[in-house]
Amino acid sequence: MAADVLLRAARAVVDGREQSVAVRISDGVITALEPRHADADGARVVEVADDEVLLPGLVDTHVHVNEPGRTDWEGFASATRAAAAGGVTTIVDMPLNSIPPTTTVTALEEKRAVAQDQIWVDTGFWGGAVPGNLPDLAPLYDAGVFGFKCFLLDSGVEEFPALSPSDFRDAMTETARLGALMIVHAEDADAIQPCAHGPSYAGFLESRPDAAEERAIGLVVGTTTSTGARAHIVHLSASGAVPVLRNARVAGIDVSVETCPHYLYFDAESIPDGATELKCCPPIRLAENRDALWAALVDGDLDFVVSDHSPCTTELKQRGTGDFAEAWGGIASLQLGLSVVWTAARERGLGIADVARWMATGPARRVGLDRKGEIAVGLDADLCVFAPDETFVVDAARLHHKNPVSAYDGRTLTGTVRQTWLRGTPIDVDAAPRGHLLRRP
Repeated sequence: MAADVLLRAARAVVDGREQSVAVRISDGVITALEPRHADADGARVVEVADDEVLLPGLVDTHVHVNEPGRTDWEGFASATRAAAAGGVTTIVDMPLNSIPPTTTVTALEEKRAVAQDQIWVDTGFWGGAVPGNLPDLAPLYDAGVFGFKCFLLDSGVEEFPALSPSDFRDAMTETARLGALMIVHAEDADAIQPCAHGPSYAGFLESRPDAAEERAIGLVVGTTTSTGARAHIVHLSASGAVPVLRNARVAGIDVSVETCPHYLYFDAESIPDGATELKCCPPIRLAENRDALWAALVDGDLDFVVSDHSPCTTELKQRGTGDFAEAWGGIASLQLGLSVVWTAARERGLGIADVARWMATGPARRVGLDRKGEIAVGLDADLCVFAPDETFVVDAARLHHKNPVSAYDGRTLTGTVRQTWLRGTPIDVDAAPRGHLLRRP
């Protein structure tokens, strides 16, 4: 266990606002929050620099690690190093695109066995809901997954098929019985058209219209209402779905929603043809839509922001041809999410406390990571030392992601992570990993 530490910061996000504080840490846990210049009482004193702000460690509940089975796309070692470099202290791994997917307890245990000795941050797991595995949901939940992920259309990998509306209802009935959260990739296949081959981003965007998300989210809300289940919409892109979600919550329906850094930073008008590094599903939409997502986030209609880190090899991105029909859909951003969101947020006059709420506290509370996401007494001392005014140019080749493909390559971002602490000790990505495997409380 780490020796007692007193971490002094002129700026820290505590109780949802910036304030000066001394954070007392013992055995990896925050034991007291005191005035900044409180007596050390024998603790080792660490001073946070005047140009830095102390944040809770980020919690990213939407990460595709892809190991085992597709470790050439990513893996626990590279993904968790990237997370640590980006201020993320906890991730929850998606049940796909690993082989096998996390749809049985056996697959979950295989994934845990692979992960346990190579994680630099704390790591939990989602289970998968697919046709035919309804009997597996309760055993997976008992084994400690944080909930279940399903698709309402083709997932892009054959080993993780989509649920039909009737399968979805059955799965939601079971998760309601368990009290488990179902997280949903919500696009309606009938509203999607085949993407024409070629480099046209406009053509790709047209193939996946806003209506695909809006219809599927309507199905999720209706099914959640009729079953009494708990639901969460992943990676919302279409702002037109916000009123349906808002009305559902006003009516007492237990449904939440996330968006992602790329939907808040990019806009379709500025994506050049052939830029397949920016292909993701659902797609990045128009600037007006992006602005509406920001408004919904500020108003509280969107709950939090997570990466949807979905990496692949350079070859799968079809960078040579720029063919949007053939390129893998996903954006790798685990290491960059905080800087991306902060860059865009400060341009809109928003504060770093807002970003901490969206990227640490919000996801931790929704998923049930009760020891994470805040600087508070009794919680794990997971912390991010962030320099909010320092700029840098993204170099994809220097990121910890396994493949040097980044939608942000060459872009100037504001805000750098100078240090990430896990349970009271700075993470050294060149030393032995100290991450823990997490189970649902």
